[in-house]
Amino acid sequence: MIIEDNKEKKQKKQKEVLKAQSNCALSTSCNKSEDVYEKNIRPLNFEDYIGQNSIKNTLKISIEASKKRNTVLDHLLFYGPPGLGKTTLATIIAHELDKNIVITSAPSIERPRDIIGILMQLKEGDVLFIDEIHRLNKIAEEILYPAMEDFSIDLTTGKSQSVKTMRIPIAKFTLIGATTKAGSLSGPLRDRFGIIHRLEFYTIDELSQIVKRTAKILNFEIDSDGAAEIAKRSRLTPRIANRLVKRSADWAIVKGDGHITKDIVISALSALDIDEHGLDITDRNLLKLMINSFEGGPVGIETLAVALGEDIRTIEDVYEPYLIQQGFLIRTPRGRKVTKQTYQYLGIKINNSQLELEF
Repeated sequence: MIIEDNKEKKQKKQKEVLKAQSNCALSTSCNKSEDVYEKNIRPLNFEDYIGQNSIKNTLKISIEASKKRNTVLDHLLFYGPPGLGKTTLATIIAHELDKNIVITSAPSIERPRDIIGILMQLKEGDVLFIDEIHRLNKIAEEILYPAMEDFSIDLTTGKSQSVKTMRIPIAKFTLIGATTKAGSLSGPLRDRFGIIHRLEFYTIDELSQIVKRTAKILNFEIDSDGAAEIAKRSRLTPRIANRLVKRSADWAIVKGDGHITKDIVISALSALDIDEHGLDITDRNLLKLMINSFEGGPVGIETLAVALGEDIRTIEDVYEPYLIQQGFLIRTPRGRKVTKQTYQYLGIKINNSQLELEF
């Protein structure tokens, strides 16, 4: 009876945790700029941050050196596929510096006064994090140049012949930019970053550790096989892994005893059409479309986006990186092409015309 009562209490607690997060995610009072669930499980120091070891070690030295010199940390640029921890690293850096962090995204900075207002509110040593910095408009970018180099803002007053330019000093700060397209950054902006790092995809072992940590925070038990299964289907990306933990937790409560096992994970993710490679229905539709409608390619990204009914940026930022990394897709000067591995994965026989294609 005591064991049964404990089990019921645990399941009740698990449901309360998931329900609270779901309610907050739907509430207008919650922060809409980032997912509440991810915010709750985000590590606050390097010790809890799993993966990207080379970057972590370099950042630790840079932070320690800036403290000993009593100067602000150099501006940093993080680039790589989405979901690999760029925002988390920025948060950890601010925490290690014991400074405040202001988080925004380039698309939300529409007018000059938006970026000026943010810069003038910063305090000495604060961290400003700009996500999708490659989408920063030209005017905002030009305002950032003197702010990053000289910690000042150039303001123009007056009209016509009475125009005057004033240089207003601002607090010294550290800008951290994040982008999925480093090549889209202008040369002058990129050159103003003193530290540049590319974030790499995670290993299955690293993702398994992340999954176990997330499950623990959610108050769920998960075995090693269950964690590994989620890791395998997470597209080598922590953000996706954390989302799949939550979906598996839902399944464990409804279909099981609250314990996340490999069988629970397989059932939950199969219901979501996520296979053992981490590919979902959109991935498969994209690959099938290229084979059935374009003989495997090459096909231009614009044509592919129209035929699939997806935004070009979504294909380039969300689907392509992983499909290319896993060997299902390649880019050529003439467009995208599938590989022999894709035919084998989909169980489609290569016909004579397709055999003539270069793989």
